Amino acid sequence: MITGGTAGIGIEAAKQFLSNGAKVIITGRKQDKLDEAKKLYPALTAIKSDVANADDAQLLFNKIKELGGIDILYNNAGVMSYPPNMGKASDKHFELAKYEMDINYLGVIRLNNLFIEMLKSKIEGAIINTSSILSYVPLNLAPTYSASKAAMHFYTVSMRDHLKILHSKVKVFELLPPVVATSMTENMESKGISPEKLVNALIAGIKNNRFTIRVGDTKLVYVFNRLFPKLAYRLVNPAKNARLLQS
Repeated sequence: MITGGTAGIGIEAAKQFLSNGAKVIITGRKQDKLDEAKKLYPALTAIKSDVANADDAQLLFNKIKELGGIDILYNNAGVMSYPPNMGKASDKHFELAKYEMDINYLGVIRLNNLFIEMLKSKIEGAIINTSSILSYVPLNLAPTYSASKAAMHFYTVSMRDHLKILHSKVKVFELLPPVVATSMTENMESKGISPEKLVNALIAGIKNNRFTIRVGDTKLVYVFNRLFPKLAYRLVNPAKNARLLQS
C-alpha cells in the first residue's frame, strides 16, 4: 500500500511495483486523482483516505483487512509549505508546521501503529518511510518541512532497532530522496532527479535488503555533513536563499 499514490513519486512507485508483480493499493485525499490513477493503471486498488485524519486511517485499516491485508506499507504521502518570514509575527507559522507534521510525521506513526501487527503476521512484512536529504541538512526556506523529515529519519532509525531488539521479522526501509522533479518542487530552481530514477533506486535497495537508501545528491550531502558540515549547509542553502528570505 502506497500513501500519496496518485502523483509524483507515489504513482511512479505504483507503476514499478506493479511491473515487479505486486498487487498495489494506493491512497490519496482526492477522489478525482484516484480515478485518474486507476484509469492509467487499472490493476490498482484505489482508496480515498487522508493520512492526517484518525478516522480515515481506521477506516482504511478496516478496508485493507477485508481485502486480505498487506505485506508492505509505503509511507510516501508528504507536503511542503514555504512559511511566511519567520522574523515577522504571524499566526501562519504554527498552522503550517502542524499541517506538515500531521502528514509527514504523525500520520506515518498512526498508520505504522495500526498496521504493525498485520505486517508481523506476514512472511516478509516491510515498512518504507520516506525522509529526505533535508533529514541531514535543513533548508532555510522550508524549516518546518525539514524538521518533519528530520523527525522521520530518527523515528525510522529507532523503529528499526526497536523491532530488531524484539526479534520482529518486519523490515524497516528508509528512502532519502534528494530534490525530485514533482509538483512539490516545480517552483525550485533545481528540478532534481526524476521519480523514475528515485523509485528504481528504492526497488533495488529493497531487493538487496539495503535498509537506508540514499539517492543522488543525498549521498554527497550525507558525507559532507559528517566531514564538512558548513560546506554541506551551503550546498543545500546557497546565498540566493538569503535574498529570497529578505524579499
